[in-house]
Amino acid sequence: MNTLETSFVKEKDLVTRDIAGESIIVPIRGHVGDLDGLFTLNEVGAMIWQLIDGQKTGRQIAEAVKDEYDVEAVEAEDDVVDFLRSLEEAGLIRSC
Repeated sequence: MNTLETSFVKEKDLVTRDIAGESIIVPIRGHVGDLDGLFTLNEVGAMIWQLIDGQKTGRQIAEAVKDEYDVEAVEAEDDVVDFLRSLEEAGLIRSC
């Protein structure tokens, strides 16, 4: 799968909270928060998380990161691909 050309959606059984400047994602399993599956996002990760909407491709998200943080396109693309893959492996997003 070409992550840059793919759009992703967030899984439904998640709760996201902003605490002390960090975004925290908690998977909900059996109506209870799975604290072992807790995922903490830094500023860039939180921006990417907000952009995951089932419409934007990985490339569009990387372009937004590049523009916001003034980094080279290749660096933004590599970082976004790595991050999207880690979210997918953690079961927090899926391709659509």
